[in-house]
Amino acid sequence: MTGAGRARRLVAEALGTGVLVATVVGSGIMASKLTTDVGLMLLGNTIPTGAILVVLILMLGPVSGAHFNPAVSLVMATRGRLSWGDFPPYVLAQVAGGILGTVTAHLMFDQPVLQVSGTARSGAGQWIAEGVATGGLVLTIIGVLRFRADAIAMAVGLYITAAYWFTASTSFANPAVTIARSLTGSFAGIAPADVPAFVAVQAAAAIGSAALADWLFADEAPAAGPEAAAQDDQGAFQSWGR
Repeated sequence: MTGAGRARRLVAEALGTGVLVATVVGSGIMASKLTTDVGLMLLGNTIPTGAILVVLILMLGPVSGAHFNPAVSLVMATRGRLSWGDFPPYVLAQVAGGILGTVTAHLMFDQPVLQVSGTARSGAGQWIAEGVATGGLVLTIIGVLRFRADAIAMAVGLYITAAYWFTASTSFANPAVTIARSLTGSFAGIAPADVPAFVAVQAAAAIGSAALADWLFADEAPAAGPEAAAQDDQGAFQSWGR
């Protein structure tokens, strides 16, 4: 990988994570301006997040693999689909991009740039929810890449949209996003003190889910035909699917 190529991948990861977080935080701020109904606020936060994930994966997948998530990058590194040398820069780019996304959302809505969330998200229920959310995301990525790689963008967007509603934590499922969301006082925030436990659960669930996927899909043949061949050569999601 050339220096320019690596730089493009890191910028794509930072940009994608930043836009994702700006969407999460910005839609949360907008929802709280438009309604006081908590259910409607959550819905107003959910739909933009799932939608932007589809767009970002389709747009940036060919550049970096569109991880936008240290837990996903960790899984890909353990599976040999991302070099360990690229793993720390990917994580740094994702975290930096996420923080910039929070700052951008605050600027768009004329809010103080530097904030600290006071929203407590702690306890066994929250941690189990994050394990389910992150594990399910990784299982979705590995399974869909194996059998329907062309559908990965839609699958990830739909999974996160659903997980917002069936997990008690509203499905952070992403250490970089978790860190970035601790820096907003908006509806989408998480108290900084609760971040370490979320990140630890996310990382453990990602590794555990990857192991489950290897066992679950071991006897199933990958999708055949031109689409599979295209992905093996130079498909849109090389970093995820090789």
